[in-house]
Amino acid sequence: MKADIIVDTKGLACPMPIVKARKAITAMKTGQVMEVLSTDKGSLNDFRAWVSQTKNELIAHEEQNGEYRFWVRKL
Repeated sequence: MKADIIVDTKGLACPMPIVKARKAITAMKTGQVMEVLSTDKGSLNDFRAWVSQTKNELIAHEEQNGEYRFWVRKL
């Protein structure tokens, strides 16, 4: 999936992946997609909750070898 911006939060624990994603998404235009990379095991629940609260769209997510990837569209 093509992303307009990639935010690497690998090695950071909650709440830092969300903090960095929030900062990055504020600079984005409506409709753009952000890819977030994380190694935080709780990040799936965190991103689902954050996207719901901010009214953005979690397009997809995947986990491979302990690395989580999230694609979020700014609405």
